[in-house]
Amino acid sequence: MRSLRAWGAAGLALAAALLAAPGCGRGKSTQELAAQLKSPGSAERLRAARHLAGRRVEPDLAVPALAAALKDEDAFVRRGAAEALGQFGPEAAAAAPALVAALRDRNRAVRKAAAESLKKVAQGAKH
Repeated sequence: MRSLRAWGAAGLALAAALLAAPGCGRGKSTQELAAQLKSPGSAERLRAARHLAGRRVEPDLAVPALAAALKDEDAFVRRGAAEALGQFGPEAAAAAPALVAALRDRNRAVRKAAAESLKKVAQGAKH
C-alpha cells in the first residue's frame, strides 16, 4: 500500500473529493446522522459516527445516539462511536456508563477507544 506522501497532491485531491461526495455526511443534520447510525450498512453507520464527532454544538442529540452505537454489531462502528464520544469531552458525561461497559468489549481497539474517551470526559468534568 502506498503511503499518503507517495500519493502527493493527486492523492490529497482525491481524498478531498471523496469526503465532499454526496452521502458522506456533509449537509446532513445531526438528527439525520443519528438516524444513520441505525442504517443497515456498517460503512454508513461508521461514517455517521465520525461525522457526529464534529457536531459538538448538539450533544443532546449526538451523545445518546453514539452511546447506543457502542452496542453495534460491527467493531469498527463501536470504536468510531467511542472515539466520537471523546470529542464531546464533559458534554458526553451521560454516555459514561456506556463507555465503562465498552471497556469490557471483546475487541481490543474498542476497549482502548472507550478508555481514551473516558479520560477526555473525566478531564473536562474536573475543570
